[in-house]
Amino acid sequence: MRRAVVAGMLVAVICSAFAAWGAAGKTAAKKPQAGKLRHVVLLKFKEGTAPKQIKAIEDAFAALPSKIPTIVDFEWGTNISEEGLTDGFTHCFLVTFKDVKGRKVYLPHAAHKGFVKLLLPHLDKVLVMDYTAKK
Repeated sequence: MRRAVVAGMLVAVICSAFAAWGAAGKTAAKKPQAGKLRHVVLLKFKEGTAPKQIKAIEDAFAALPSKIPTIVDFEWGTNISEEGLTDGFTHCFLVTFKDVKGRKVYLPHAAHKGFVKLLLPHLDKVLVMDYTAKK
């Protein structure tokens, strides 16, 4: 049951992200491209994690696209859902790769490993889901 709630939450987050793309208008919004590999990361921080530490983690994750060339798109945000189904997850990061090969470069990359090292002491829970975009 708990996994179903978390899975439902993840679907809601992803749908919200795609809805935001569409709602942002036809100016800066990017349309999802079929075939791209999406790497969704949801974070729940340990209680007592200082805002300064969370900001450093946000900045470090946001810096990865400039360090890892196989990242073709990146976005993130904090939870604003009114449904109360977040299970304590506060942050959602969406990393896009051209294909599975891009993710294979990303996961063992020194910059990614450095980010994970920064994150782990403050991490209560993480949920990662990868999928190939479909239209």
